[in-house]
This record gives sequence, structure tokens and C-alpha cells, in this order.
Amino acid sequence: MKNTLLYSDMTAEIPIPQCSGCSESKSIHFLANKRQRQAPVGLTSPLRWEDAIGVHATCPVSCSPFSCVVDSLPDGFVTAFGVGLVGGNSGEEESFTVVAKQGTAKDIDINIEGPAKVDLKRKDNPDGSTNVTYLPMTPGAYNIHIKYKGKAIKGSPFAAKVSGEGRKRSQLSLGNSAEYSLKVIEADIVDLVGTIQTPAGNIEPIILKKMGDGEIGIASFNPRQKGEYKVCVMRNEKHIKNSPFRLQIGDKELGHAAGCKVSGAIDKSIANHPNTVEIDTTNAGYGGLSVVLEGPHRSDIECYEAKDRKYTIHYSPHEPGIYILNIRFADEHVPGSPFLLNVGGNPSGRIRETVQKQMEAAEASVPHKPCEFILQIPGTNPFDMEASVTSPDGVTELCDVVDLEDFHYKIMFTPQVNGMHTLSVRHKGMHISGDPFQYSVGQLNMGGPHKVQVGGPGLEKGEVGMKNVFNIYTREAGPGILSLALEGPSKSEIKLEDRPNGFLGASYKVTRPGVYGIHIKYDDTHIPGSPFMVNIAPDSGTARQVSVQALRDKGLSVDKPATFTVALNGAVGKLHATVRTPSGGHEDCFIQEMDTGLYAIRLIPKENGVHYVDVKLNDAHIPDSPFAMMVGSSAADPAMVSASGEALEHAKCGTKNKFLVRTAGAGSGILAVFVDGPSKAALSCKEVEDGYEFTFTPFCPGDYLITIKYGNIPIAGSPYKTNVSGEYRRLMKRDAIKMDLQRTQMLI
Repeated sequence: MKNTLLYSDMTAEIPIPQCSGCSESKSIHFLANKRQRQAPVGLTSPLRWEDAIGVHATCPVSCSPFSCVVDSLPDGFVTAFGVGLVGGNSGEEESFTVVAKQGTAKDIDINIEGPAKVDLKRKDNPDGSTNVTYLPMTPGAYNIHIKYKGKAIKGSPFAAKVSGEGRKRSQLSLGNSAEYSLKVIEADIVDLVGTIQTPAGNIEPIILKKMGDGEIGIASFNPRQKGEYKVCVMRNEKHIKNSPFRLQIGDKELGHAAGCKVSGAIDKSIANHPNTVEIDTTNAGYGGLSVVLEGPHRSDIECYEAKDRKYTIHYSPHEPGIYILNIRFADEHVPGSPFLLNVGGNPSGRIRETVQKQMEAAEASVPHKPCEFILQIPGTNPFDMEASVTSPDGVTELCDVVDLEDFHYKIMFTPQVNGMHTLSVRHKGMHISGDPFQYSVGQLNMGGPHKVQVGGPGLEKGEVGMKNVFNIYTREAGPGILSLALEGPSKSEIKLEDRPNGFLGASYKVTRPGVYGIHIKYDDTHIPGSPFMVNIAPDSGTARQVSVQALRDKGLSVDKPATFTVALNGAVGKLHATVRTPSGGHEDCFIQEMDTGLYAIRLIPKENGVHYVDVKLNDAHIPDSPFAMMVGSSAADPAMVSASGEALEHAKCGTKNKFLVRTAGAGSGILAVFVDGPSKAALSCKEVEDGYEFTFTPFCPGDYLITIKYGNIPIAGSPYKTNVSGEYRRLMKRDAIKMDLQRTQMLI
């Protein structure tokens, strides 16, 4: 029969050190009750020592011998104990207790420092003890400072290590609360440059934008002091009409978060359900509004309505738990922010599967030695495939394309010089997803996560029970750990396929339809565009019977209708068609039934470039959908666009930094430039002989990503990571140094 140790009086023999003048061991009695894992030990002796304690009972006690400290208990002695002093898990409440003289709990001061602010609660008891709970939302090391009557107690600060995945961050930035109209109309603002002089005489760059009524205005106006502001708007170093503009700013116009009123779901909410927050900035002056939701899982957040400086925000956490809602106006928290949200409701049932792979540095290529790489491009015809490579000196040559099994293609070329080459792969004359690619010959670059490229149909659409594939390119990113996670309504089967020269194949298969998130990280950092949200359709079934006739994929013109027919061939269901434009827009196509089971689909393109038409039956893509259609005789070719300039690598805060985008010979298309970083940036450009010269002025130091697209396709090498040095444009509070990512964009 197994021995059972009951809680009762036990004897602990404690050997007293020789320095005490006594060599015999003394015994004390203590009671280990069911509510305490650590038994209190007390002596009347003023001696203090730490030594091994052998606990004697009817059977061995686990973890004996123990180590403890025995001390006298003068009136001012304060102790602290509890697992919360050691650590815990992020997103879970931790606790500890501080014990002092009876009636003096008010003299205990507790402060916790760490990688993020924590929600700390305390309860002072009449016996002098204080029960403390805190909720760490971010993993890391926390220092718990405990003082009694202004002096740190023994052991303080206590180092608590918190583990876990950390908070997921969802954010929404609303700049129109900081817009200020200059009451002047300009047809073109691309080459306009604006500055503002503050009442103190400081001159700062500003961001200009075209307002809804056609007037130009300041995109982000955050006045910090009363007085007269002078705004200069210039084109080719000459003032435009009515410039300079003089603005009189009083107390009402100054941005102050205290004037904001917030109501709605700011303490309790429901997961997977739209929760509403109302924000009224009418009496808060001019300033930018940002809403950030942090918690154990991701959240959907959107501005449902914005009218007369009043905003209706909808947010929906994916899972129940404790979340933190941060609402800032003019860079300051509104009253009550951050709000602690207790999110209830039922779990979404979303399942996450993750695979990882250590990517080694790719083998360096040398001139005059053949190079090859493999891509999988489902739904293509080998006879319509072509590839080319452009050398650093601008010489373009065709590559050899070899058809392999299961839509795999081996692409081969022989470089002649060292340097960065641009690879372009096309099907029916149009770039494939993820193209163009950069390919280093000679010394390899160690670019980092932002240099990982992905592309393929599996990142755009998918089908239940089918293998959905895409390509991953890590050659220019250097060695690192690639992490691929799929999160959605069902378990997923993820496979990675090794390929030479930094290319990797990825495929996944799921069993239930719905929206899935594909999270791709490199060295624990999301690559550009991640997570990719993919709608997985149910088994297409009868949609496979549908066929398309009279579809012209070339020779189309702007503002002229394009029509093709769709035959259901016995399939039954609802037909739907949309078109994706080169500028990134989505529009519905006109559908007209011509006969039983026969439909005409009509669209009118409004811009040059490649348009993609999605045709679905019962939300399932029909065969070969989406269909690519070339509008115009010379579509935009991003492979022929290049960017250069020191500002693509290094820049200075508060000064004009320049880079050049060469578009000569790239065809007609929309050039888009995006700057993402710790602050908004003033962005302007002027046309030069080879393309466009851009000037951007960041307001805060840090790392910025500059994304350049032509015809809605990133050019080779984009995004560029530039490090901005210098000081902040203005002094900021210590807790406001961590800012939301801001985006500045320009379309040409």
C-alpha cells in the first residue's frame, strides 16, 4: 500500500553555524497547512543564517532538504512572496503578496517596469499585507520594485521572466482629423512642395493632398502652439497663387486629446462580432487619430463611418481574452486610454499550423557559368512561357525555359558580368505573380526579411481538397529561418519543396472553405504583404463544367467595351465576375443572360495595363480564372523600371532626401511610391529626363520601407529599406516613443 503523508506538525532540525557560539542543533515546530506551499518559519533568536533544513516525517518529503532564511521580525521588516515575483505567461494574470506591519499596508509602494505597460491591481488588507495582481501582455524581463516607506525591501527589484508569443497588434490611422484646407484649387499637385513656419520661427516640411472638393490642403496638421503659421506652397521654386498662406491658430485649434469623447465597447466586447466605439473629436482641435488593439490574437478593425469629425469604429477580436485598446489623438492618449478589454464570446475555432525551415546562404554565381532556378506555375501552357534577364549595364537576353512535370519550369541563363541582374518571367506576354526577381552575380547581399519575395495562385485563391501552391524566393535575403503558418477554419497540410539557388516551393491543402491567413516570416519578422488573406472556395464541383468563349486577352483599348461569353454547360448556380485593375481597384462586371445557360460578361477598362477578370460560379473559380487581359498597345513593364539614390539606403530626419526612379522604355502605366515607417513623410517628385526624381522628408528617425510599383507590380528590388538618422522633429513623451507605422503614398 502506498504511504500517504498527511499535513501535520513536523520537526525541522536546523544546524546553527559555529559563529553563533553554539554547536548543538535546535528544533522548531511549524505547521504546513493545505493552503500554503511554503510553511512560515519563526524564531525568537536574533541570529540570521541560511542553511539546509532536513525535514523529518514518517516518510520522505519531496524536495527535502529545503533552503530557507530564518530571521528576527522587527516592526519594519517587510517580506514578499508569490510566483508572480518569478515570472509567468503573457496574457495571464500573475500574483504575489507583500507582508508588512499591521496597519501599514498604505506605506507599501509597488512599481513594475518591463517591455510593455502592465495593468496592476492591489488590495490592502488590515493585517498589513497587500495582495497584488498584474497582467503582462508582452513576453520579456520585468523588474518589480517594492518599497516600504520610501526604501526598497530586501530582494527588490525582483526579476520576473514572462514567456509567451506576445501581443498581436491591429491598428487604424485616421488622418482626416488633421486635414486643413488651404482654399485653393490646383489641377496637379505632384510637383508641389510645401513648408510651414511656426510662430516660433521654425520651418518644417508638410504633406500636401487634394481634398474631396478639389482644393489642396495639409494632410497632417498638428499645431503645438498658438499664433500665426505661414504655409508656403511652391512649384519649381515659385509660389503658387495666394502663397504664402497665413493661418491664425488659437486655443480651439490646438490638438488636445482631453477634448475627445469616447463611448461604446471600451471595457467589454465579444469575439468574432462587430463591436462599436464612438469617438468625437469636435472639441479637440486638429490632430491625427489612431486606434490600436493589442491582445493574444489578431483583430479586424475598420472605420465604419466618419462625419463631421465624429468617427464610428468597428473592431472584432478573433478570439476571447484580455485585450488593450489604445486611442490616441494628436499623439496623446484620450481620457481613459489605454482601455482594458475583457473579450468574451465563443472561440472562432481557427486552427494554426506552422512549419519552419533553416535557409542557408545560396551559392554565389559567377560570370560565364550557367545559372538555373525552378518555378511552379499552375494553369500555364509551356508554349506561352518566356523569360529574360537584364544585366546591370542594361543588356537584356532571353533565357532558356524547360518544361518539367506538374507545371514546373527550369529557367536557365549565363551571366556575363558581376552585379545585380533582373529576371523577368512571363506567360502570354504578362508577368507571373511575384515577378520580376533580382539575382546577384558575384558577392551575395544579406538584405533581410524585406528581400524575401513570394508569388503564385496559392496566395490569391484556393480550393478545398486541392493542392494550392506558390513560390518563395530567399536568395537576396541571406541565410535565416523561414516560418510558414496557415491559420483558418480547418487543419492544413503544408509542404515545402527544396529548389536550387534560393528558390523554394510551398503548397498547402485544407478541408474546409473560408478565409485563411498565410503568415510568412523570416527570422521572426513578417515579409512584405504578410499575412496574406486567401479565400478558400468549396470544391468547385460543377464549376469545372463552365467554359469561356470569345475572350480577347490582347488588343483592348481604354474606354472601349470588352465582351466575352460564359457557357454553364449544364452547371447550376449564381455567376459572378469582377475585374482587378492595374491601379489596384476592384469593379463588378456587367452580366447579361443571352440564352439558357449562356451569359455575356462586359467590362469597360479605364486605364492601360493588365486587367485580371475573376469569374466564379457559386463562389468557386471556373477553369483558368482569373483571366488576364492586356489593355493598350504597350503595357507597363516593371522589369524595365529601376531605382537608385543614396536615400534608398540612408537618409536624415527633417531634411530632403532624394532618389531617382527610371521609367524610360517601361511603357505606359501608373507609378506608385509608398513610404512606411515610424512617421509620415513629406513626399514630392519632379519629372526628369529618365523618369522621376523623388524627395522625401521623414519626421522621425528609424527604419523606413520604400515600396515602388509600376502597373501595380513591385519593381525589382522593391521594397527598399532605408535607415533614417537624426533627432525627432519635436520632443515626445517617454511612453509615446513607440509609434504606429505610418504610410505616405504618391501616385503618378
